[in-house]
Amino acid sequence: MASLLHHIMISLFIALSFLFVHGCHPSERAALLAFKAALNEPYLGIFNTWTGNDCCHNWYGISCDVESYRVADINLRGESEDPIVERAHRTGYMTGYISPAICKLKRLSSLTIADWKGITGEIPRCLTSLPFLRIIDLMGNKLSGEIPEDIGRLHSLTVLNIADNYITGRIPESLTNLSSLMHLDLSNNRISGLIPRDIGRLPMLSRALLSRNQISGTIPESISKIYRLADLDLSMNQISGQILASLGNMVVLATLNLDFNKLSGAIPASLLTSAISTLNLSKNSLEGKIPDVFGLRSYFTALDLAFNNLRGPIPKSISQASYIGHLDLSHNHLCGRIPDGSPFDHLEASQFAYNDCLCGKPLKAC
Repeated sequence: MASLLHHIMISLFIALSFLFVHGCHPSERAALLAFKAALNEPYLGIFNTWTGNDCCHNWYGISCDVESYRVADINLRGESEDPIVERAHRTGYMTGYISPAICKLKRLSSLTIADWKGITGEIPRCLTSLPFLRIIDLMGNKLSGEIPEDIGRLHSLTVLNIADNYITGRIPESLTNLSSLMHLDLSNNRISGLIPRDIGRLPMLSRALLSRNQISGTIPESISKIYRLADLDLSMNQISGQILASLGNMVVLATLNLDFNKLSGAIPASLLTSAISTLNLSKNSLEGKIPDVFGLRSYFTALDLAFNNLRGPIPKSISQASYIGHLDLSHNHLCGRIPDGSPFDHLEASQFAYNDCLCGKPLKAC
């Protein structure tokens, strides 16, 4: 009998030891439940899976490190192709706020709480105390307040996406310390102030999306030093000054959107012979002539110069460009004959309308 009892005790000890070593840490389970308590998700039922003691198994959106069994990833998206979303035949909707309790998950690497439309409150400032954080994706909610001032402490951060919220305040200077940052999306918020002067200190940055804010000041010269930058969108802000000629010297920059700003001066010739394939400079106060520098290196899927103060003729060299898919020169002060041949033979009159004295196809004859 004693032997049997001893055997049972050993088996129970082994089972408990296995659960402790290989199961969810109790403090992290408690942190997740506190996080859950601050939110309300009525349609998909994702939190119905958050039952039992082991948050590392079958808790929707939660993943743990395979060795330490500490929570590594929170991945909750209101819009996705996940079966739980498809079965509901609707996108998710969640209200409440992001509880600072998640900052107790000290090994957290990825935090995605995106596209829930109704989550309010601020970005928890304690997130900057999580040294292993690589991804912050909080887009598509109703978050307010400012970007944490010490965001630059997250030296492992590769993705910062807080697009489509109500974030205010300035872009913190410390953000330029994020030497691993590859994807920055702050678009469609209420961010004001200047772009940090030292943004060029982000050597890994490939996408910088800052559109639809209230950003002012000029484009920092250092931005053209970001070698890997392929997509720069500063549209729909209040940015002034001249366009940097050095942007045209960037080796991999393919998309440059500067439309709906207060930019002035001439169009740098370098932009028209660069690697840029989508260039939107419309709805600014650009002046002077369109540089007559197009050639075989000029390849544009879209080139939009509409709603500026450009004067003079349409450069004949445009016909020497390798390709121009969409071209809009409307609402300027251009004058003279529209060149023959490509790309003009497939464009519509609206793309030349509201100029001073353009003529020739597709407008009236000269």
